Amino acid sequence: MRTPAARAAIPAGRRAAAALAAVALLAPLAACGGDGDGGDEASGKETRLTVLAASSLTDVFKAAGAAYEASHKGVAVTFSFAGSQELAAQVRQGAPADVLVTADAKTMDDVRGETGDPVVIAGNRLVIAVGEGNPHKVGGLADLADPKLKVVLAAPQAPVGKYSRQVLDAQRVTVRSVSQEPNVRAVLSKVELGEADAGIVYRTDAAVAQDKVDAVEIPDGQNAVAEYPAATLKASENAAAAAEFVAWLRTPEALKILQDAGFQKP
Repeated sequence: MRTPAARAAIPAGRRAAAALAAVALLAPLAACGGDGDGGDEASGKETRLTVLAASSLTDVFKAAGAAYEASHKGVAVTFSFAGSQELAAQVRQGAPADVLVTADAKTMDDVRGETGDPVVIAGNRLVIAVGEGNPHKVGGLADLADPKLKVVLAAPQAPVGKYSRQVLDAQRVTVRSVSQEPNVRAVLSKVELGEADAGIVYRTDAAVAQDKVDAVEIPDGQNAVAEYPAATLKASENAAAAAEFVAWLRTPEALKILQDAGFQKP
């Protein structure tokens, strides 16, 4: 015959067993929930940023994009490079993108209603690109006035074209260019291919083609400083990620990448 204490112990034991059974039933459900969260990350879902960038940033931004993705897991950066004026036109037409980086402040100002507040991330200077070995002995801006010399410039709508005319006008040098190209890389290509004897490009562009062209320096007193502003686009569907990328472009890591490529401090 059980004592009252023994009878009281039985329900308590049963309650404990029931509680253990409930835990056992819930454990698999909790594990399923955990697998679901991990599955979202493992599924490869990521934020995709589209950055419209001036053509002179082509090489350095490829390196910067790789560095950014390495330190920002789950974010993929895609670049679209063109002349700044072409990029601004794309923004006005509603091209889907998240960030805009131009090679001058004026082009950025022209689409101010479409962007956040811009920040300058780098500077650049002009050089005269000539064929390897400088076969025509170009020594400076004044030599570009020689009618026997085939000189190519960027169109005045492109920032590098505007800067080129600015420095030429300041030195009262008149150049009859054989063509007007849409961006600095097109100017560089003409010289690389031997279709032009000389062209005004950014220092960083001549550097990436140093095995095909030489760079004739333009003295600081005759030169122009190009500024590169970056801004988020108001139409971006990834506003927070876009703002984070623009902010990163001003970090020591990004500035070192830019300066290693020959760009100046902002």
